[in-house]
Amino acid sequence: MSVTTTTHINFRGRAREALDFYASVFGGDVVIATYADIHQVDDPAQADNVAWGQVRTSDGFRIMAYDVQTAKPFDHGQNSFYVALSGTAADETQRYWDGLADDATVLVPLAPAAFAPLYGMLTDRFDVTWIVDVPAVP
Repeated sequence: MSVTTTTHINFRGRAREALDFYASVFGGDVVIATYADIHQVDDPAQADNVAWGQVRTSDGFRIMAYDVQTAKPFDHGQNSFYVALSGTAADETQRYWDGLADDATVLVPLAPAAFAPLYGMLTDRFDVTWIVDVPAVP
């Protein structure tokens, strides 16, 4: 089992631009899934926005970004990032989730998702929002 944490930056319509910029600085590959790709379009104007995106390099650099849905509040000064915890084993990832979930607000229950075998989101007792997942193998 291995576990990593990654900075996950939140945008409103600029995630693709930011990911392309970070790839130009650090190298690596940009991978993006739009709201249309994952069949989660709440606002047709947001269909091509980034629902999940990352830049990953062969030397270990990784940064993630997405465009906050228009139906959700967004203040870049207050909720501009998440901490993303990715594990390779569901049982250990579940254990971390269970620990973080103590006295937390669960935003998305940990469960299979269209883009990952396991995905969930919560805000812990310190108001830090975590994305916890076992990502699909590329």
